[in-house]
This record gives sequence, structure tokens and C-alpha cells, in this order.
Amino acid sequence: MKMLKERRKSIDWIYANEPRILESYDREFFPFSENFLRMVFPARMSNIPQVAPQVTPQVTPQVTPQVINLISAVSGEMTRMEIQESLKLSDKRNFNINYLLPALKLNLIEMTIPDKPKSRNQQYRLTIPGEELKREL
Repeated sequence: MKMLKERRKSIDWIYANEPRILESYDREFFPFSENFLRMVFPARMSNIPQVAPQVTPQVTPQVTPQVINLISAVSGEMTRMEIQESLKLSDKRNFNINYLLPALKLNLIEMTIPDKPKSRNQQYRLTIPGEELKREL
């Protein structure tokens, strides 16, 4: 019922604005068939808002020095403890918050068992973007 009311509102709007629409667009934008009228409105690129260049740096994820250290330490598939030991870090919470989770969020590393993140057999490996970053270091 709600959809019918919405369609009715659209049709009412078209009828109310028909003279103005017809003045603004040529007949070619209104192809008729036996029972239907189809309206085709061209998009004007000048009316489409452009993304400001200053927005881009804020959207781009930042790779922290901790994540860079983690990427450098990962070789093949490694457990959390193996990575943590290779970085000589003893605090599990600090490692998870500052190293592991940011690297996962940036898709630089991935879990070998993503369906079971707390599995005792969980290991981590570099993703393709992670491998590319490691080569650049």
C-alpha cells in the first residue's frame, strides 16, 4: 500500500510539473509506446558534485610504524606468539591493539582460519598488499 502511495505521489508531481518539464527538454526525451511513457533525462556533469582533493588524505589509511614492524617480521604463516616473539614484545594486549588489529583492518595480513579468530591453531600471513608493502620497505 505504501509503495502505491509513493508511486501516486510521483505521478502527481509529474503532472503538476509537466509544463515546466516539457519546456526544459526536447520531445526525444519522452519516447511513447502503446501504453507507456518513458522519460529519459540526461545527466549534466556540471551538476554532479566533485570530491574535494583535501578529502583524499583523510580517507587513505595510515600505516603506523608498529604495523610496518609487524609486516617486516611476518614470514610465511606464523602464530600470534611467534610474531610477538620476533618483535620482542611481551604484552599481548599492546601487541593486539597496536600491531595485529590495525594490520588486519588495513588488509595487510590475514588469518589462516578466519571463521575461528580465537582458535589455538590460528596463524597469520601477509596478504598481497602486505607483501607489496614489505617489498617496498
